[in-house]
This record gives sequence, structure tokens and C-alpha cells, in this order.
Amino acid sequence: MGLFTVTKKATTPFEGQKPGTSGLRKKVTVFQQPHYLQNFVQSTFNALPADQVKGATIVVSGDGRYFSKDAVQIITKMAAANEVRRVWVGLNSLMSTPAVSAVIRERIGADGSKATGAFILTASHNPGGPTEDFGIKYNMGNGGPAPESVTDKIFSNTTTISEYLISEDLPDVDISVVGVTSFSGPEGPFDVDVFDSSVDYIKLMKTIFDFEAIKKLLTSPKFTFCYDALHGVAGAYAKHIFVEELGADEGSLLNCVPKEDFGGGHPDPNLTYAKELVERMGLGKSSSNVEPPEFGAAADGDADRNMILGKRFFVTPSDSVAIIAANAVQSIPYFASGLKGVARSMPTSAALDVVAKNLNLKFFEVPTGWKFFGNLMDAGMCSICGEESFGTGSDHIREKDGIWAVLAWLSIIAFKNKDNLGGDKLVTVEDIVRQHWATYGRHYYTRYDYENVDAGAAKELMANLVSMQSSLSDVNKLIKEIRSDVSEVVAADEFEYKDPVDGSVSKHQGIRYLFGDGSRLVFRLSGTGSVGATIRVYIEQYEKDSSKTGRDSQDALAPLVDVALKLSKMQEYTGRSAPTVIT
Repeated sequence: MGLFTVTKKATTPFEGQKPGTSGLRKKVTVFQQPHYLQNFVQSTFNALPADQVKGATIVVSGDGRYFSKDAVQIITKMAAANEVRRVWVGLNSLMSTPAVSAVIRERIGADGSKATGAFILTASHNPGGPTEDFGIKYNMGNGGPAPESVTDKIFSNTTTISEYLISEDLPDVDISVVGVTSFSGPEGPFDVDVFDSSVDYIKLMKTIFDFEAIKKLLTSPKFTFCYDALHGVAGAYAKHIFVEELGADEGSLLNCVPKEDFGGGHPDPNLTYAKELVERMGLGKSSSNVEPPEFGAAADGDADRNMILGKRFFVTPSDSVAIIAANAVQSIPYFASGLKGVARSMPTSAALDVVAKNLNLKFFEVPTGWKFFGNLMDAGMCSICGEESFGTGSDHIREKDGIWAVLAWLSIIAFKNKDNLGGDKLVTVEDIVRQHWATYGRHYYTRYDYENVDAGAAKELMANLVSMQSSLSDVNKLIKEIRSDVSEVVAADEFEYKDPVDGSVSKHQGIRYLFGDGSRLVFRLSGTGSVGATIRVYIEQYEKDSSKTGRDSQDALAPLVDVALKLSKMQEYTGRSAPTVIT
């Protein structure tokens, strides 16, 4: 047992340490500045109730991106100095964001300890490497992201901080080996417990899904499968779950070795960045004679996002959550007794709304940010939720969960084929989606992202869209000049949400233009980038006529896209003639 002391280090505040929707994200070089990470960590400790720090157990892990291993050691030494009793670290500092949430909620240490919170080291779907992005966020005792009341306090502390506590003589802990290392400090013992979080995570998944039914599907010669972790932390779970537990062929795993720079790629599971999977699933530009797998999926850097693909077929995240909700009770044992309610983020398409109405379920529309779902779940009001930005989840934890979404889809496919695995033709992903459209109608949907736009120009564009809302007759006149075949705007606002659980009000959550035929245009500034501003434009057209639900999405949306770009004066304000990414 090593002895350590506590040092008070003098410091001065840094500007701009305000946590966004998912913590603080900056370039690695910013975090590497002397005192920068330390200031934010101490500001977080100071913002938490004393009993969640002194004598407490906290988790410190993340997606393994560059600078994670250094950050784990710094935070561990600061935890010791702040009288934390023990730190739980994922093997090799790897723990997916959903697994962190599960560990906080479910894991009991050998000494009976439970975690009160976690520092998650991730910038999610942003690139990693020495010149790329790093991030840190704090999750609370329910396993979910810190609420605004806490993040506001953290930010306030960063503007006045003058010193932080650290035990510099605490030796680095070997995080490549499972085991507990014990130390002794001025206030008593301090332990660092390194463990493999996939064990706890798989145990939880087995309480939710019928692994035997999924295994029958994955081992059927008629069913082929492909999973791409994009060199993110999902790779630390993929082999254990899909190959060892569910019997998939190891060759079905792509890019499942976690890397600090995500193999030089962009770990964002969409049609633009998951190039290898997109090609393999028959959706790439190059034609191949190789028959694509029946099912494909991808994860982002910290494994909380997912993309679902069928053979030559893309499932939009908005459709995905609606289809999971529509099929959950019959397909997934965890939901067998019924759904408490469903929720979506405001920019997500209204596909889930239609399912909720048809199935008579409680329905909630919330701002972007998983903490809003967490409040509903903690109050027992919501079972399944999703965001259009490739995030889907349920009340088993308080984060979105990419592997959970894949297992949910496999459960639905397994259920639809339970009497058919020896038949001529499987019910496919595409079959399931088209049947859903025939039942509920189709929400044609796309998102245009303009990344790293000048922040001032982005604010001007948004301010102009708000000012235009004061006269809808002028807006409609403009629209008719752009496209005469587009419906009229019947309402427009800046989305505001009053939380039904705690009464808190979130304003300025996105600008909405709602059309008479159910179409929508939504404009939002994203909070997940590390440089400049990202403008997101969401374009949606609802089609109830089942004879018209099979059109190409971009064709169906072309008139509204035209209106969105010209109404917002996108090119004039940003200088961009095309978006960075279309999803």
C-alpha cells in the first residue's frame, strides 16, 4: 500500500470551459495546456454535493481516444486528493458511454460499494488523435448526464477557480491489468479498481433480450450480419457479445480494434463516414458482385450511437426508434408488460408520434440532449426514446445505447422470422420498414449539416429566421416564389420545453416552420462541435398514401430542401454552396 500526500496547486481560470449538451469538447492541444483539464475537474468536484466526493466511488473511463490514458491518471490523482474513496477504471481506460451508465446503476464492488457518478472521457462521434478532439463530461448517480443546474455550477466555478487539489506523488496505476491497487493518504485508504466493463454490460443485456432467439437468427445459414465499430470503444464489446455469446462469425466484425485516432477515420455512424460498411451493405457507389449481408450496423466512438442498414437499404434513425417502439412488446422480453411511454427529440421526425397515437402511448417531444429523456425515465414515464442523430435507447440505463439498438433490431428480425428460419426467404430489414410505412405512413426525412461555419454568421442566420416568424403571410409569399408546389406554413416558433417532471424550462431549442400538410423545417445550432458553429437543417415530409411511400427520399424532399436553403439564405450567410454532410 503506497502512501500519498495532497498538494494545493495555484491556477487561474481559462475562458470557454462551458459544458455543452455532452460536456466540454475541445482540441487535444487545448486540454494539454497546463492546468486546463485540472481546472475543469476541480470545478466539477466543487460543484457536486460533498457526499458525492468525499468517501465516494467514481468511475473514470471513456472511448480510448488520444489523451485518455493521461487524463485517467490526472483525474485519479485529483480524486485521491479530493478524498474520493475509490475510482473504478475500465480496462485500458475503455468503457462505452452506455456501459458507464450501466456500471453506475448496476455494479456493486467486492466491498459492497456503488458509484455515485463518473467522468466520461469522450468527444463521441468527433475525430480523435493528437490534433483532433477530446472531451469530458460528468454523469450523476442515476447514470445520466449532469443536469443543467450542475453544469451551470461547474461553468461558474471555472470562471473563478484559483487552486486545485492533486496527489502528485500517487504513482500511475497500470490500467492494462485487471485488479485493485490500494493506497493510503492523509484521510485514509484510496483504491483504484481496474475491471472489464463488458462483463457487467453483457449481464444487463441478457436481462433485456432473448439471447437464444437472437443466436438462432445469427447462426442461421440464411442470415448474414456485419458490425462496424469504426475503431471506437464498441470494438471492446463486439467480439464478446456478437461472436462469443451470439455465435456470429468473427469475419462479420469490421474495425473492431479500438484505436486512439479511430484509425484516422471519423467515428460517426452515418452514410458519409462509415464508408466500408456502406460499401459492404451494397449502398456504395462502386458496384460489387458480392452479395451484401442481410443486416449491417455501425457504432460511433463511444458506442452510444448506431446506424442500422439492411441489404442495399438504409434505415433512418427517426424510423428506427418508431419501428423499435411499434415492435418492442412482442419482440423484446424486457418490454413484455407494455411501454410506459415514448419520447423523441424535437428535430427527430414525427414517425414515433404516429406510433404513439395508434398504440395509445404517452408521448413526449423534448429538446436535444439525453438528460431530458433521463428525467422522464426516472419518473417512470418513458420506456423507449430516440434522436435523429443516430441515438436510440431505453430506460435500462440513462444514456443512448448503440449496441442495445442493434440487439433490439436483431430481436425484431428474429421474432418476425421465428417460424421461418428454414423457409425460402427471410423477412428482411427492408420488409419490416416498408410494412411499417404501409401501416403508419412514411416520414420522408433528411438532415443537412454545415460544419465549422463562422459562429457570427450562424447566429445572424438564426436571428433572421426568428424575425421572419413575425409575419407568416410574408413567409408564405416568399415560399410560393421559391416553390409553388409546397404547402403553406401554418405555425412557426422557437421550440421551448417545460419539463413535466421538474418544471424546468429550456428555451431557444431550435427554430421550427410547420406546414399545413404535416411537413416541417427545423433549424438548429449544434452543441457537439469543438470549432466554429454547426448549423443543422432538418427537412421532413409526411406521406399517408401507401402507394406513395416508396419514392426516393431526396426526390420527395427536393421541393422542401429548395425552400429551406433559400428561405434561410444559407449561401449568403455562410458562403457554403453545399452541406458538409447529408444524412
